Amino acid sequence: MKVLHVESGRHLYGGALQAVLLMQGLQQRGYENHLACRIGAAIGPAAAQHGATVHETVMKGDVDVFTWWRLRRLIRQVRPDIVHLHARFGTDVWGALAARSEGVPVVHSRRVDNRERPFVVRHKYPLYDKVVAISHGIRKVLLSEGVPPEQVVCVHSAVDTERYRPNEPRDADRAWFDAQFGLQPGDLAVALIAQFIPRKGHRVLVDAMPAVLAAQPRTKVVFLGQGPQVEPMKQLVAERGLQASVLFGGFRDDLHRVMPSLDLVVHPAATEGLGVSLLQAASCGVPIVATRAGGIPEIVQPGLNGELVQPGDAPALAAAMLKLLADEALRRHYGQAARQWVLDGFSTRSMVEGNLAVYREVLARRGRRPA
Repeated sequence: MKVLHVESGRHLYGGALQAVLLMQGLQQRGYENHLACRIGAAIGPAAAQHGATVHETVMKGDVDVFTWWRLRRLIRQVRPDIVHLHARFGTDVWGALAARSEGVPVVHSRRVDNRERPFVVRHKYPLYDKVVAISHGIRKVLLSEGVPPEQVVCVHSAVDTERYRPNEPRDADRAWFDAQFGLQPGDLAVALIAQFIPRKGHRVLVDAMPAVLAAQPRTKVVFLGQGPQVEPMKQLVAERGLQASVLFGGFRDDLHRVMPSLDLVVHPAATEGLGVSLLQAASCGVPIVATRAGGIPEIVQPGLNGELVQPGDAPALAAAMLKLLADEALRRHYGQAARQWVLDGFSTRSMVEGNLAVYREVLARRGRRPA
């Protein structure tokens, strides 16, 4: 089986990281991977390390009709059995039209739980042979919008549990972590790991911080990530006088080393398809406080491995954080359960086999012999 993956993201996180994990698993099983990505995108070298043939392609977004022509030309060159679209940014439509033009089955991974306009749903989703939702929450959204149940399957995103694992001993890297982010021994390290965009909830956490600091003054929150709201968020933190307690760590490509040193991960998102950073944190044995949004409740189980609050509720967020920050034994218990939850339900093997099952079903339906 030969698969052409299409991923238009610039950076190696979220859907792009999942695409690399999938290509790695497929390569290990003897399948041939090709990747169409933007010129200079971080996914290119990562995919090449796992044997994928990388085709850097101009991708300018939804209004770039020439993306269809470029991808169609690439499909003619590669002659794949399946085209798998991993991102939006125009390639979800132009890639599907290109595959349809060449008679190649097309699979689309849906990674966000936001709703689309009825006109878009009515005309876009019939282009796909199958839609892979990365959480049951996303699948429910698609079904509520009228996408046929038989067209949508849930295959959870995965985490590399060997790369993302707890420190042994637990404080092995804590001195390094403290030096990296300017913490002092005895500080409580909390992180929000997400793009700086409104729906990720950075402002809600800032709103919760005065109550948290009143009870736990040695709490330090580190924002890890990048995005268009970095400067406005820095300004808000300064206006609230929280510069000593809310730190900006930027984008990190060493999260597998950073995360095990955290005492708590907080994710107050308004919407979320699933939350790869939450899977990574859980795999590292870190307890989580998050919101009941999208697929997050499929990762965070209240009373088992973390706590959930309603989106936008800063007082409830502060209370949930304080419950864990005040109880080291509870944090340790939740962290151990979080690690086991990921091992049981979000392995790379399960994700790869789930996508392979989709490919085989689509090829069989088209009358092609699946590998």
